[in-house]
Amino acid sequence: MFHSESVHCDNCCQIEHRSGKISFIHQLLAAVIVHPAQKQVIPLAPEPIQQQDGTNNNDCELNAIKRLLADLRREHPHMKIIVLLDGLYAAGPVIELLRDYDMEYLIVAKRKKLTKLFEKLDASSQVKLHVIIDKQNIRHEFRYLEDVSLNDSWDYLKVNLIEYREVDETGKVRYYNCWITALSVTPDTLERLMRAGRARWKVENETFNTLKNQGYHLEHNYGHGHKHLTTVLAMIMFLAFLIDQIELRCCKVFQAALAKTKKLSYLRIRIRSLFTEFIIPNWQSLYDRIALGNNATPIGIPDTS
Repeated sequence: MFHSESVHCDNCCQIEHRSGKISFIHQLLAAVIVHPAQKQVIPLAPEPIQQQDGTNNNDCELNAIKRLLADLRREHPHMKIIVLLDGLYAAGPVIELLRDYDMEYLIVAKRKKLTKLFEKLDASSQVKLHVIIDKQNIRHEFRYLEDVSLNDSWDYLKVNLIEYREVDETGKVRYYNCWITALSVTPDTLERLMRAGRARWKVENETFNTLKNQGYHLEHNYGHGHKHLTTVLAMIMFLAFLIDQIELRCCKVFQAALAKTKKLSYLRIRIRSLFTEFIIPNWQSLYDRIALGNNATPIGIPDTS
């Protein structure tokens, strides 16, 4: 959310390049609530990745997720949670932390990182196979191994490993992924686990892609300030994104306005133009004006001040 080779503060993380230049950056670790069948996501409070007070080392995603999970469990002590994570977090300390917070997980598993685990998948006689052919004649192939040690260093951490392929009618593999989980893996649960695992992509697409390309301008430098301004601005942006996602899910007048403008970025332009021309009495009048045009109830006298 911020990058500069000159402007910096005490909370900036630093990247030293081979050329000798130093980049100063601010980042966020963002978590959102996702559902495989819903396009909208519900963002939670993001965790800044920044230089922590009293330390000289760069902060990182692994440290940030420890803080984020602690805050999440404190704020939602009774919520049943399945945490979807990419391969960076397929590590003993993270899984142990999730267990301590009574959170289930589906974490992307990479062969290069979990070599011992995949060696067992390829060699074990306990591997199970399952195939589902859906109504579109798409073949969903599963291999899975239950109750196996994560690695030699964390042999007491037992996980279930799922390998999945989506194969089209021509035999071409259209999608491939693997996950580790402590959730029960059976022929009855495999498809739901796969759908949940694939829903992690909504963090990248429906969240970050939207924030970068749909009028929010997440990567734009709105300002750095002397202390925490960049993080405050990003938090405000996530609050705006949260409101929009709730409206996209629940508000019919917002949905009608978006249907008229086609894109969130175009809707932003239309909202700004109306705010410069009229006194807006309420949000419903604003969205009705965008959706219905001149057929809408007049929204107020022109602001000639």
